[in-house]
Amino acid sequence: MTRHRSLPARVARRRAPLAASLLVMVLATVGCAGTDSDTQEPDRRSEPRASGGGDAPLPPPDEMPATSDYTDPFDEASPAISRLEPDLLEALRSAARDARADGQTMFVTSGWRSREHQQRLYDEAVQRYGSEEEARRYVALPDVSAHVTGEAVDIGPTDALSWLSQHGDRYGLCQTFANEMWHYELATEPGGDCPEMLPDGSARG
Repeated sequence: MTRHRSLPARVARRRAPLAASLLVMVLATVGCAGTDSDTQEPDRRSEPRASGGGDAPLPPPDEMPATSDYTDPFDEASPAISRLEPDLLEALRSAARDARADGQTMFVTSGWRSREHQQRLYDEAVQRYGSEEEARRYVALPDVSAHVTGEAVDIGPTDALSWLSQHGDRYGLCQTFANEMWHYELATEPGGDCPEMLPDGSARG
């Protein structure tokens, strides 16, 4: 009887380490499987979120450029300045001198443009605003653009624009479009009255 009872005890002692080893192997396998799953399945929290769809509002049109885009109206080396219509350039420089005397530094943010550049701006505007009709409110086609003929300048920064809005008619310089406070053309005689502003560029053609 003693021999029969001791046999299962010996077997149990032999099987205990084996069971423990098997348990360790199972746990290790599960842990590895979890690691593989984490590797194969990306962390969604780190993925960039998709931007809004077509209902997202468009940014404001033709925002004022950075200071690095400003050009001195006396810069003879810049085609944007040197190719302006001579009477416009003279009026611009006279205004810039007087503005400087009043403590305001006036820059040109866009002057003369080539037809190719104007066409590129127009094409970009069509993509941005979704239609040619809407694009023409802000960017003219090369055939009707006063920038291409050298008869328009865009002015900055904001303080200089404020000064020019008060004194521009002294030089014949007038804001042309109500939606572009920076766009000026030589539209009257010095000291004359500026014509009524057009609502936007599409009113010109």
